[in-house]
Amino acid sequence: MRNPNFTRDQRFGLPRRRPDFDGGFGGRGRGRARRGDVRAAILALLAEKPMHGYEMIQVLAERTGGVWKPSPGSIYPSLQLLEDEGLVQVDESTGKRLFSLTDAGRGELANNPREQTPWDEVTAGIDPADVQLRELVGQIMVATRQVAEAGTAAHKAKAVEVLTTTRRSLYAILAEPT
Repeated sequence: MRNPNFTRDQRFGLPRRRPDFDGGFGGRGRGRARRGDVRAAILALLAEKPMHGYEMIQVLAERTGGVWKPSPGSIYPSLQLLEDEGLVQVDESTGKRLFSLTDAGRGELANNPREQTPWDEVTAGIDPADVQLRELVGQIMVATRQVAEAGTAAHKAKAVEVLTTTRRSLYAILAEPT
């Protein structure tokens, strides 16, 4: 009988939730990575060219190396607010909502110059190797979970060997002289 006090992941010895790697990779402390200024990012992106909301999310994720990927729940309300303020206009002639800056939006950018782009502010001080490590650890956790859930006893035994060897190898790296 299944113990209701444990999730499926805990029964396999895996963490209940995805761990917070920000404290270990990048020194951000507990919680989410710092949030960017969505409003400023939208205005800066639209200064380059008109874009769709989803395209803005993709471009920000790409420019920050995956560190900052604003959700639709932060992009679209911000776009609506900017439209209400007359800083952004929408073209729906193609059936999709294409956003662009108005003259007032260009004036807003000119009146509030920034030393860095909003996406550079988010990634300032973050070592790219930290981002790669975090992504790789996440991928390893997914693969481990799949072996734990769908693998045979032989698969699980082999996974334990691989992970044990990997752990030892990582500690050996730290033991090397720098």
